[in-house]
Amino acid sequence: MKEPVKITKYREGKPEEIDDVAAVEVPLTIVLNEEQLITLLCSPDKMDFLAIGFLLSEGFISSKEDIESILLDKKITTVRIKIKDIKKVEIETIFGRRIITSGCGKGMTFFDYKDFSQCRNNESQIKISADKILSLINEFQKKSELFKETGGVHSAALSDGEKILLFAEDLGRHNALDKIFGEALWEGVGLRDRLLLTSGRLTSEIVIKALKRDVPIIVSPSAPTDLAIRIAQEMGMTLVGFARGKRMNVYSAKDRIM
Repeated sequence: MKEPVKITKYREGKPEEIDDVAAVEVPLTIVLNEEQLITLLCSPDKMDFLAIGFLLSEGFISSKEDIESILLDKKITTVRIKIKDIKKVEIETIFGRRIITSGCGKGMTFFDYKDFSQCRNNESQIKISADKILSLINEFQKKSELFKETGGVHSAALSDGEKILLFAEDLGRHNALDKIFGEALWEGVGLRDRLLLTSGRLTSEIVIKALKRDVPIIVSPSAPTDLAIRIAQEMGMTLVGFARGKRMNVYSAKDRIM
């Protein structure tokens, strides 16, 4: 997940040769039903869960039972997955030698507004105190040792409102979320009535990705976009941004926050 590097550090205009560390970046190729689907640039951790979460987010699978086999080759960073009943139109439309970046800007090459039509109004009755949310985001930020060392990764986590259940780090904020979704699917961890914590910006893509998984609350220390706010308001998702220290902003579905 990290590699030592030699750098020249400047302090008050004076150079100093020191040892440092950098986050590792690898290309992960997903081979789906013996066809190369895509290459994701990612951190070399939980790569099998990343592949599962990506297929889930992009609509290739909807349950663990859709997966017939999965094989991760860490040496060549390739995941081979065989799934049931893939449609010919999906193969013709999506297969190809395409690369998704680490997650900033156009993090989701396949994003389309039709994804919004797959979301449904979130009717979860979960309640949580503002103090508990701030406590969880504080715990969440402390867990990211790789970020503390490299400053080069995003984090995501799933919580039941009391503790953090799943945690993942990756170069890309989209990848980090897909690792959480993939692990939850594979391990049978439910997403309804859960909180999703992310270190990244709350964009429309991130909100839609969470809505498609029926997550009622998403929390970040970063800012939301206007479209993310509008979608969350329309779909009944509780969107919390700027959760830092002892403050936070609630942009939608505030009744879940006590």
